Amino acid sequence: MKLLSFCVFNFRSIENSGWIDCDSTTTLVGINESGKTNILKALWKFNPVRDGKIDVLHDMPVTKLNEYRNETDTIKFISVKFELNEDDIAELHEMTGINIQNMDYVIVSRFYNGKYVVEYPKNFDSHNAKVEGEKKTTLPNAIVNIMPGFVYYSNYGNLSSKIYLPHALKWIKGEKIQGIDTNEEQVRTLKVLFDFVNLDPEEIMMLGKEPKEIARGKNNNTTTVVVSESAIKQAENDKEKRSILLQSAGNYLTQEFKKWWNQGEYKFRFEADGDYFRIWVSDEIRPEEVALELRSTGLQWFLSFYLIFLMESQRENKNAILLLDEAGLTLHPLAQKDLIAFFKRLAINNQIINTTHSPFIIDTSNIDTCRVVYVDKNGHTVVSSDLRQGADKLNEKSIYAVHAALGLGVSDVLLNGCQTIIVEGPSDQYYLNAIKTFLIKTNLLTPAVEMVFMPSGGIRGISGIVSMVSGKTGDLPYVIIDADKSGNDAKKKLMSNLYKGNERKIVDIKEFTGMDNSEIEDIIPFQLQKRSINRLFIEVEEGYFEDYYQNNLPLVNQVEKYADENGINLPDGWKVEVAKDVKKQLGKLGEDDVDCEWVKKWKNLFLKLCE
Repeated sequence: MKLLSFCVFNFRSIENSGWIDCDSTTTLVGINESGKTNILKALWKFNPVRDGKIDVLHDMPVTKLNEYRNETDTIKFISVKFELNEDDIAELHEMTGINIQNMDYVIVSRFYNGKYVVEYPKNFDSHNAKVEGEKKTTLPNAIVNIMPGFVYYSNYGNLSSKIYLPHALKWIKGEKIQGIDTNEEQVRTLKVLFDFVNLDPEEIMMLGKEPKEIARGKNNNTTTVVVSESAIKQAENDKEKRSILLQSAGNYLTQEFKKWWNQGEYKFRFEADGDYFRIWVSDEIRPEEVALELRSTGLQWFLSFYLIFLMESQRENKNAILLLDEAGLTLHPLAQKDLIAFFKRLAINNQIINTTHSPFIIDTSNIDTCRVVYVDKNGHTVVSSDLRQGADKLNEKSIYAVHAALGLGVSDVLLNGCQTIIVEGPSDQYYLNAIKTFLIKTNLLTPAVEMVFMPSGGIRGISGIVSMVSGKTGDLPYVIIDADKSGNDAKKKLMSNLYKGNERKIVDIKEFTGMDNSEIEDIIPFQLQKRSINRLFIEVEEGYFEDYYQNNLPLVNQVEKYADENGINLPDGWKVEVAKDVKKQLGKLGEDDVDCEWVKKWKNLFLKLCE
C-alpha cells in the first residue's frame, strides 16, 4: 500500500493540517517551532513499527484537553489515504474471501482510543461486496493488517571509537550492566555496524583470548604453570584470523561508504586489542590515523545514519515508511546534498518523509515534493504545497528555504555546466521535466549534459533570468514561450534585442501544437490532465468538462471559460496542481502507454533543444 496523502487533526499544535500529498520522498520545510515534528509524530503514531504509543495527556492540544480527554473514542487525530495495487487487492481477497472491485484507494483514520475506521471510494459498496468461499476476517481488519508501518527517527547514535566488547555483547543482547547507563541509539548503531561488515563481536572477542595456562604439579611448594605448544599455536592462528577479518571488514566499509560520502577519500581500519575494539579513520589529506570520535561531527553522523538506514530499511523496516526529523543538520552543505542522493536510494524500498529548514536538503529537481509548514494567525500548524513567494505572508519565513534552494540551483547550473532552458512558470517546468524523464527512460533521448528547466516567474522575468544564467559564458539559453498574445509580444522583443542573431533559441510552443494561443498544456494528452481538471469542477452537478472539451482548441482557455460559465472560481495555482498530477502519472508510463503522435511531438521538441 502506497501512502498518497494524510491529514492531521487535533494533535498538539495542529488543529487541521490540511491534506498533505506524498511522493516517494516528501520534504516538510519550515522554521523552528513551526510544528514539523508534530506532523511526523502524528503520522508515526498512526501505525508505529515500534514505540509510538498514543499519549492523550501530551498529544491532545492543551486548549482542548479538558474537553476531549473523555471522548477518545470520537476524536480522531489523523486520516491517511493509501493507494491499493493489484497485489494488495489479491492479499485482501485471500484474507477476506471478498471479490474486491472498484477500490483503488482507502482512507484509514485513527482515534485517540487507538481504534481505526476505514472509508472506501464512493463507487465501492463494502456492505454488498461479494464473498467467495468462507469469510476469514472483515475487510476493515484486513486493510489495517496490511497497512505499512511508520518508523520515526530523530536521534542517530554516533559510534564510539573505543568499544569494550564484553559490555557491547551484553548491550546488543538487550542486557543491562549495573552502574553503567545504556545509550540505546549508540547500541543500535553498533549492532548494525557489526552486521553491515559481517563481523561477529563474540567471535572477535574469543579469537583474541590468550592461550590457556596449565598447572603442572608442585615442586618445593611451588606450582609450575606452563602453556602447551598447541595452545600457543592455536592462539597465534586465532589472532591472525581476527586480524584478517578486521582488515577485510574495514576495507569493505571504506569501499561502500565511498559510494555515498563525497567529501573526501576516507579509510576505515578496525583494530582489536584484547577485549577492546577500535575504529580508526584517515584520509588522503591527513594520512595519520585518528580515532573516529575525534573526526568531525558531520562524518560521525553520516556514518551512523548510513549504517542504520542501509541495514534497517532492508530488514525489519522493509516496506515501512521512514519519518526523518531534521536529518543531516550537522553536515557541511555539500554533504547535505549527498544526503538527497541517499534519500533517493532509500526511497526505492521505503517512502520517506523528512523535515528540514536547510535549503541544501531540498531537491531542486523535484521541488514539487516540498511542503511548507508554518503557523497560522491562530497559532496552529498548517501545511501548504503553494511555494509562491508572497502567497501567504505567514509562511514567508518557512518558504525562504525553498527559494534559497532554487537560488542555489541557479548556482549549480553555472558551476556544473548544465544546459539551461528558460520557461515561463513552474507548471511548464513540471511538464517538461516529466517529458524529459519519460524520453530518457524509454531511450528516446540521450542528452549530452543535464537539461535544467528554470521558471522565470512570467514573461517579464525572462530577460533577468537570461542575464543571470548566461553571465559566465555569454552563451544564451533556450527560451520556451507560449503562443498567446503576451508570449508573441515577448518573442518579438527578445528577437529584436537580446536574442538578435540567436533567434533559433526562442522556441514557440505553436511549432509543436499548431494552434494559436496554445500553451505548454497543449502538448500533453488530455487523458493525463482529465483527472485533476475534473476535481476543479466537482461542484458542477450537470455535465462534465470532458464533454465540453475540444482537442483542437487551447486547453487553458477552455478550462477558464467553462469555470466562468459555471460560476466556479479557479484556485490560484491550479495549472501547477494539474502539472504535478501529470508528472506523477507520466512517471509510471512506458513508451507503449502514450500515443505515438504525442511522443513524436515531445521528441521533436527536445531534439530542437539539443541542437
